[in-house]
Amino acid sequence: MRRVLKLATAGAAATLVLAACGEAPTEEDTNAAGGENAESSEAAGGGEEAGDFKACMVSDSGGFDDQSFNQSGKEGLDSSVEALGIEGVEVESQADTDYATNVSNLVSQGCSITIGVGFLLEDAIQSAAEENPDTNFALIDSAFSDADFAPVELDNAKPILFNTAEASFLAGYLAAGMTESGTVATFGGLQIPSVAVFMDGFADGIAKYNEDNADADVQLLGWDKEAQEGAFSGDFENQSQGQTLTEQFISQGADIVMPVAGPVGLGAAAAASESDGVHIIWVDSDGYLTASEYSDLMLTSVMKQIGPAVEQTVTETVEGGFSNEPYVGTLENEGVGLAPYHDFEGEVPEELTTQIDEYRDQIISGDLVIESPNSPQQ
Repeated sequence: MRRVLKLATAGAAATLVLAACGEAPTEEDTNAAGGENAESSEAAGGGEEAGDFKACMVSDSGGFDDQSFNQSGKEGLDSSVEALGIEGVEVESQADTDYATNVSNLVSQGCSITIGVGFLLEDAIQSAAEENPDTNFALIDSAFSDADFAPVELDNAKPILFNTAEASFLAGYLAAGMTESGTVATFGGLQIPSVAVFMDGFADGIAKYNEDNADADVQLLGWDKEAQEGAFSGDFENQSQGQTLTEQFISQGADIVMPVAGPVGLGAAAAASESDGVHIIWVDSDGYLTASEYSDLMLTSVMKQIGPAVEQTVTETVEGGFSNEPYVGTLENEGVGLAPYHDFEGEVPEELTTQIDEYRDQIISGDLVIESPNSPQQ
């Protein structure tokens, strides 16, 4: 399978390892259907009556209550159903072996568009799209490729991607400016591009802070960007692995940890809650709101606006403007961003806040480019 080969190539590990397209739509476009330059698939036809339209979604094994990206995807689907008066169907996967079966079952139910949540569903969504050219599909967090990893463009399948390195850069700069110990950490669930891209940006933000402040020497545990090696829990389900990794980071002096592992991040938060002065940077959603039991630990979150991207894609398809052109969320189109500091608003120095805002503006203008081998093509 393509996905298995990719994971092997990326060096994904189930053991614990510690180590130091097209232009995206603007925010205005998010609520619009289609566009003059959108390449409409023949599968989309001229649109369907809302009452006959069925929008479907398959989660990865993290489930729709992961307080992270699966949950955000479902929120987008639910918003589409409410706003458009269409039928929505969601299927929760329990294991990797469920993906192909779940997608196939939705296609057999006559879904007008089937959306897979996460890189791990690439094989299932791509195979279904190739076998059902008259039905539309979308995939969150991955594009499509052949057996040799060369990009593949499918008329009836849309990648929904996010350049989270941009927002993670800001989070890394914040972490470096807020750490009391001089040591911060990150870890992933699996070493796949949609995970590593967070970690790359985080590392760059820390490096930039050290560069800007001659007396700073903030250390990062869990990820070596140059070597593309680091710490991974091995999946997106086992919270105890996240807790164990975070406890190891804390024992090495880390006081800010960014888990990039869906619900495994709750294990990291549990470990942080047992250590004074340790804080969490959440990812995908605003953890202050979605993982509210740990809201007092949430310094900020690196957010992907998955919900609005899903709602836009469904709306376009309902109105006959389905496009296979990739959506890429960026700081510029507000597809990615930092969550508010919430309880820490009064603790983040004004000088640090100002510098983060300036770098955000520079990234948007193109004066500062955050590079990652894991970023989606734009």
